[in-house]
Amino acid sequence: MTIRLIPLTDPDYRPLSRRIAWLAAHADGTPAGSAFLRLDSRSTHSHLAEFELNVHPAERRHGIGTMLLGAAAGGARDHGVRTLISDADAGSVGDRFLQHQGFEIGLTLIYARLDLAQRTPDVPAVPGYRLVSWEGVAPEDLVQTFTDARAGMADAPSGSISSGVDVWDVDRTRHAARLIEQRGDHLYVVAALDGTGRMAGFTEVVVPGDGKGDGQLYGTAVLPEHRGRGLALWMKAAQIHETRRRFPDLDGLLTDTVDTNTPMRRTNDHLGYRPRLQVHRRKLDL
Repeated sequence: MTIRLIPLTDPDYRPLSRRIAWLAAHADGTPAGSAFLRLDSRSTHSHLAEFELNVHPAERRHGIGTMLLGAAAGGARDHGVRTLISDADAGSVGDRFLQHQGFEIGLTLIYARLDLAQRTPDVPAVPGYRLVSWEGVAPEDLVQTFTDARAGMADAPSGSISSGVDVWDVDRTRHAARLIEQRGDHLYVVAALDGTGRMAGFTEVVVPGDGKGDGQLYGTAVLPEHRGRGLALWMKAAQIHETRRRFPDLDGLLTDTVDTNTPMRRTNDHLGYRPRLQVHRRKLDL
């Protein structure tokens, strides 16, 4: 069997990353598989690259995946990448392939879903704080403190995958919200303010444009000095109630949490999120 690898130009360009790709094809041009490598332009993350591999089931066990991985690893080295990152459902064919190729488990993600038809437990307000919410780009009077609050995610569990602090500024905060808006989806944010008006924490959810199916939780963070008071539980409960009210046709909410993040998993369990899937985020040092 003769297979050739064809480098591709991938149009999936984003402000902080871009992808390069390869197509594995038979001599007659019939595709057999593909590989994608997402390069991160952030200085704190440029040593990492996300690797995605697809081989048609009928074409497996012929070395095509190994060929594509070799091409992606070479491309990664050419761009100064030191570690490949790839996600696979725990125990799946892809997971076993990555393990065979030397990828180690960097962390395990627990994917959970909340059925919005079920009742949400009542959560009391946290004394000394108040909740605010908005859809889309943050209001002008909150955008700076919202940007500052993203520092609350800096110490989130990351397993053995080493990356630097992800730096945000106001322009990036606005741009991230506008990108969601441009693709037709809804970004909804609930945040907690302390007595001085500074943001102590926030939680974000993105809902499909038609308001149907499942929404996806994005970031949730509480700044270190405000932890241990129940803010995450309070914010997330309010998020559920408001999302249900704003989008009555929405079926559920999805979230993913690192398995070692016990406080957040406990919060999600209390609110009714139920685990559905485990994903291994594997890494290969080049």
